[in-house]
Amino acid sequence: MTTTETTDETTTLRLEHPEPGIAVLTLDRPERLNALSPDLLLELHTTLDRLAVDPAVRVLVLTGAGRGFCAGLDLTAYDMGGADRRDDWDSPQRRLALQKSIAALVPKLRALPQVVVAAVNGPAAGGGLALALASDVRIAAASARFNVAFVRIGLSGCDIGVSWLLPRLVGASRAFEMLLTGRLVDAAEADRSGLVSRVVPDGEVLDAALETARAVLANSPMGVRMTKEVMWSQLEVGSLQAGIDLENRTQILTSYTRDADEAALAFRGRRAPSFLDA
Repeated sequence: MTTTETTDETTTLRLEHPEPGIAVLTLDRPERLNALSPDLLLELHTTLDRLAVDPAVRVLVLTGAGRGFCAGLDLTAYDMGGADRRDDWDSPQRRLALQKSIAALVPKLRALPQVVVAAVNGPAAGGGLALALASDVRIAAASARFNVAFVRIGLSGCDIGVSWLLPRLVGASRAFEMLLTGRLVDAAEADRSGLVSRVVPDGEVLDAALETARAVLANSPMGVRMTKEVMWSQLEVGSLQAGIDLENRTQILTSYTRDADEAALAFRGRRAPSFLDA
């Protein structure tokens, strides 16, 4: 990857712009496998909010520093882990506020106008798995591992949107088994099950994600945004006809853009289109 302009003052994240239209957001707590600390959680929310209104960024690549993608919630940072420590900070209100803050990352990623490509460079557990599932495309390094960690620490396996997202990606039967056992799923199995779109050798996952980002950038901005929006909405639509109605209206809307005209002209002229998001 050619490098980059770092644009944000953060302590647990790196936001870089390696190429026009592409941003790379790196979770940067490698000593903790990029587990979600209070600072990382806050900076993720702030950075995603900023990206959502940045028209210069069309694709966001999400990855982790070091040998991990994200190990989930950093229990040590929140001082959680036993009844003898609960009096230090505990109340239903505080726990619910934390739960909502973590879970809100999933719909926030889904709602971003940018396409999100997860470059899963290592373990993605618990909340890290949720971040990967909430991305639009997942590419895994050979050493990537996935698991529903919540059920392994005395909690329900259904958390942070995972029990909604996972069955839609790998099917209900396989998702139930993953949720109930919390077992590790290696990159090869993730590829076979459809959890990821492809697996590449270690050290090449970021380049592979950038390759996918460039392929997205070759299409019109409005067309890509509407594709992401409709794609996610279709997971919640109740019937085939309702889904087709949604598609019909979106196609008519995008057909009136100047970029649609430019795409047709470029096709006839056997040249690459020049899109203006207009």
